[in-house]
Amino acid sequence: MKQKLSHREYIYVASMLFGMFFGAGNLIFPVHMGQMAGSNIWPAIIGFCVTGVGLPLLGVAALGISRSNGLFELGSRVSRPYSMFFTCLLYLTIGPFFAIPRCATTSFTVGLEQVLPQDGNMKLYLLIFSLVFFAFALFFSLKPGRILVWVGKVLNPSFLVFLGILVVVAMLDPGAAVSAVAPEGAYVSQPFFTGFLEGYNTMDALASLAFGIVVVQVIRDLGVSDPDAVAGSTVRAGIFSCLLMALIYVAVTMVGVQSRGLFETSENGGITLAQIAQHYLGGAGLFILAATVTLACLKTSVGLITSCAETFTGLFPKGPTYRVWAVVFSLVSLLFANFGLSSIIGYSVPVLMFLYPLAITLILLSLFGRFFQYDRAVFVWTTTLTLIAALYDFAAALPASLRAACHLDGVLAVLKETLPLAKLGLFWVLPALLGLVIGLAVHFTRGSKTA
Repeated sequence: MKQKLSHREYIYVASMLFGMFFGAGNLIFPVHMGQMAGSNIWPAIIGFCVTGVGLPLLGVAALGISRSNGLFELGSRVSRPYSMFFTCLLYLTIGPFFAIPRCATTSFTVGLEQVLPQDGNMKLYLLIFSLVFFAFALFFSLKPGRILVWVGKVLNPSFLVFLGILVVVAMLDPGAAVSAVAPEGAYVSQPFFTGFLEGYNTMDALASLAFGIVVVQVIRDLGVSDPDAVAGSTVRAGIFSCLLMALIYVAVTMVGVQSRGLFETSENGGITLAQIAQHYLGGAGLFILAATVTLACLKTSVGLITSCAETFTGLFPKGPTYRVWAVVFSLVSLLFANFGLSSIIGYSVPVLMFLYPLAITLILLSLFGRFFQYDRAVFVWTTTLTLIAALYDFAAALPASLRAACHLDGVLAVLKETLPLAKLGLFWVLPALLGLVIGLAVHFTRGSKTA
């Protein structure tokens, strides 16, 4: 029995992990965080890497260690109805509601928006661009062929080379010293926890639960069959990809901080990235960046549409066919893309504030489930209290206009002052720990009952 991968196989799996996780959001959020964090960059980066690097690796490892065959089976340790709800919501979030539309709007914002005439027709331009973008995405989703392999081998390395050039040039001629840039917003008083929550926006921890089974299956196909060896190989292969990702986060965040000497803080990281590219490399650099980001986002969209359509086909075997799901998800993504990048980010935050606590607790319970024989009571108690608490974080993160329309401001203001960790956006932590204690007490009192 094969106990570990060869060095070449480790590189192969690590490269695949990096390609799966690193998308548009992995660039636009760190650079914007840099502009906001200023001289408080290091605690912000550490917090960001916990949720943007560490959790995705743990998510993949959880699937290997728990011997689950996918997210639905993992969530079924709570209950099948809950797993259906959580799986659908997670795939819709990393799919047509937020992540896929964000691919199109990031492509547009980083490139075309900066060079098109500022004549008040930007919404029309976005509509035309997104129509073309999703027409290609749907075409390749229905007939993927070798597009993912080609783009993965050619485009991602090309994009990283271009990004490396941009980062090096920008760091050699910084617009401002890091120590001279004053932090803004929540980064003034709570840079670590603000960075921690900013890492939610990458959606990589959620994606790890959705795509982790692919990594585990690849390792099994390479001949590693023992569950402990699979988990160990997954973690070791992931270390390289996570170190590379963390290195890119540090560099891009640093460039974002230094850009404050050249530009005002932008509305979103897509604008910042385009401004930096144009400043250092001129119009040609902007077009190269736009082309590579667009193709990278197109590849990501094809992968997400394919994954979502396959998942929903499996969840609802008597429902629509794969082709119908692919068309529906493409059309929904087209609709949401035309709200614009800032709107997509703004409306995704409440959903992520709700989903991430549930994802984090599911990952940790699955990782350490062997210590309580994966007792359903522990999963149910922890998940139930986490879910209730996450509803507050969801409501508190709603856009101001929506909170006002629902008349929630008064109640939320009182709760923010009274609930522990609520000001940090982490109220769910204590209820989750309480649920864990109760679940473990039930388990050890009446004996184990495996899921």
